[in-house]
Amino acid sequence: MSAGLDATIRVEPQVEFPGDSSLTELPRAFDGGWVWDAYCRKFGQPAASPQALRIRQFNHTPGRGATIGYVVDWAPDAYLPPQDISLRVVRGRPAEISRYPDDRALPGLANAARPNTALGLVNRHVLKIPARRIKVEAVRYRPGSRAVLRHTIGKVTFYVRVVRPASASALISAADRIVHSDFAAPRLAGQWSAGGVVWLSEIPGRNVRRFIRRGGKPEPERLLDGLASLWEMSGESDTGHAFDLGRRYRQAKRILRHAANGHADLRDAVRAATLRLDPFVASWRPAGMAHNDFYDDQMLELPDGRIALVDFEELGPGDPMLDVGNFLAHQRVQAGLGSERVAAGVGAYRAAFRRAALDRCSWDAPDLDLREAVCLFRICTSIVRNISADWRERLSTGVRLVNELLD
Repeated sequence: MSAGLDATIRVEPQVEFPGDSSLTELPRAFDGGWVWDAYCRKFGQPAASPQALRIRQFNHTPGRGATIGYVVDWAPDAYLPPQDISLRVVRGRPAEISRYPDDRALPGLANAARPNTALGLVNRHVLKIPARRIKVEAVRYRPGSRAVLRHTIGKVTFYVRVVRPASASALISAADRIVHSDFAAPRLAGQWSAGGVVWLSEIPGRNVRRFIRRGGKPEPERLLDGLASLWEMSGESDTGHAFDLGRRYRQAKRILRHAANGHADLRDAVRAATLRLDPFVASWRPAGMAHNDFYDDQMLELPDGRIALVDFEELGPGDPMLDVGNFLAHQRVQAGLGSERVAAGVGAYRAAFRRAALDRCSWDAPDLDLREAVCLFRICTSIVRNISADWRERLSTGVRLVNELLD
């Protein structure tokens, strides 16, 4: 560590990650003193130093770049508000640090996230009667990719999606189309396309993932009815390009191969999975309209029993069977990596949903298993992205689940 850096500032979790020869500055992402020094040189020294920098997101594209999002953990007596910062490492460029809500890839985020400017945006793009006060809350943030905020004005709440401006039109078109499905869906309340900001109405309900994990059993047919209404939509839409399974699979393969470096058993398991999945992905083609990212955390169960779909930006030409495979894959990884109680509840629901889908759609079970396996392979990258002290053991379990499906 260079002289003058505070060696007491640690990065959590403390992990070992394979080096990337194309990204010589990547190891600095795990050096708390270096990251904090870079922050202070750019933004000035705050009134206190942090106890730790906690990694919230670790997005790594081997050989190309990485974005690491941190939450600054202050000492309890510092009385400072939470701060999100991120480090961007790109091949051939100096590492660059930024802080929320300023994000070069999301030009509308800063104005949407700061109350004084957010109020002006809402008055301009959402409300016919100007509001005077607004409460802004951050729900999710993935540096360089997307954010979800809450704007509350009196008793009215809007969920605000902030995306790259080039992606805004697809999100807006999908929001217009999803209301014609059998799912309940949020209403498009406003848009600022140049900033990549879209306002959606709030829908009250309980999260389907948490409901299932606690042993709840939403009727599978309700979910399948909603999916069927999406699959029956016309393929002629302006919701974006067709789902590109090949590109996304190749991205996942690069990430998992790199993560397995130096660990023979994990490397062999990844290789075994790709030998089976490569031919399927090479032959795969879109078969109709689909949701293209369907899983339990995207849905709410409303008080009247209807299912609401709150994330739908991938809607477009795809593969209906892949929608079901993705849902099953998310459930399988929860059961495989969760507690015994979670595994029992999620495992039982997954089996019931799979039976219902096969009976309803008359699909061949091996074809569905292949799609579940390729989705599960891609989901394994989230174990790297949401890195933890035991990430390698968790990744080994995830890849083992893929190979069990393929056996």
